[in-house]
Amino acid sequence: MASASSPEGASSSSPEKVKMVTVLSIDGGGVRGIIPATILAFLEKELQKLDGPDARIADYFDVVAGTSTGGLLTAMLTAPNENNRPLFAADELAKFYIEHSPSIFPQKNWVLSKIAGTLRMVSGPKYDGKYLHSLLREKLGDTRLDKALTNVVIPTFDIANLQPTIFSKFELKYKPLKNALLSDISISTSAAPTFFPAHYFETKDDNGQTREFNLVDGGVAANNPTLCAMSQVSKYIILEDKEDCDFFPVKPTEYGKFMVISIGCGSNHDQKYKAKDAAKWGIFNWLIKGSSAPIIDMFTSASADMVDIHLGVLFSALQCEKNYLRIQYDQLTGSAGSIDDCSKENMDNLVKIGEMLLDKNVSRVDLETGHYVDVAGEGTNRYQLAKFAKQLSDERRRRQNEPSN
Repeated sequence: MASASSPEGASSSSPEKVKMVTVLSIDGGGVRGIIPATILAFLEKELQKLDGPDARIADYFDVVAGTSTGGLLTAMLTAPNENNRPLFAADELAKFYIEHSPSIFPQKNWVLSKIAGTLRMVSGPKYDGKYLHSLLREKLGDTRLDKALTNVVIPTFDIANLQPTIFSKFELKYKPLKNALLSDISISTSAAPTFFPAHYFETKDDNGQTREFNLVDGGVAANNPTLCAMSQVSKYIILEDKEDCDFFPVKPTEYGKFMVISIGCGSNHDQKYKAKDAAKWGIFNWLIKGSSAPIIDMFTSASADMVDIHLGVLFSALQCEKNYLRIQYDQLTGSAGSIDDCSKENMDNLVKIGEMLLDKNVSRVDLETGHYVDVAGEGTNRYQLAKFAKQLSDERRRRQNEPSN
């Protein structure tokens, strides 16, 4: 839950007071962010059925993590408005994408823009990012990471140091120079190579020390940021004084205390590549093939699936599979698989895919084929989200009613 409602000083020796760590994670995927936005709107409505119309996603999760478009959704769900409540309700997210995506990914004439876009990608990014940058500056203003309404974890990748840079509210006590503007973080995590320019900015702490950042899309490191979120919680536990730490003690068996909802943006399995064809590719084909960038597709898909595979095995080994819900659709075809097709027809279709995904059975990725297969006896994603909403509501009420020590 948001830190404001977290229990203080809960005894780690009392199992009934051990905190359930609730995690929401959202993948990257450009305009396909409409898919998780649609699913999150359903989840928030379920929470509102239980706790009233003012209930918001940020009230129920200890951590909200997002990469790329998922990072934008994370910022929108957790940034405070003038009343210190979430800037956006979940049912406003898809509408936001539908309204602004045509200006973020401008395509005046489909055929000409496709040719021009390909030519631009040879010499520079496909889009200049100016509209997206100004939009994020306008909406997020001067809000910094420390003002987020719950713990936020947003991965980026620093091209100057060739390593991931994770912006985490957990770390600010020890790394104040990472207390960047949410707008800078959002611009950085969405700066997909070949599509948007890399982003540079500096921060300064109270002692006058500065740090510079040279960042691109977090999907380069972690397109599915769930493990990043869980590792940040674990690091926080290690660093904090055990008497003051809200979370549980670090023990392998205690990872069963995580409750995780991980939402993907869909993957384009319509765009498959054959080794006999790829064997002939040069750098141009690896970067641009038709309407996609194969090397980026492969990196982001592999990154997301490896995290899902790892977590599926981990939660299964700890016999707490029911604490982990992964919602992903791996059969996107045509325009739906694009990260920047913002035609009205495609965006309306993405909303329908999100709604359809709610009614699909819970599934897990198959280690051999890479395809998602139904999990027997788990019901639909809609059913599971309603079930998780009840657990989230119960946990929040428990914490609010727990007496302080």
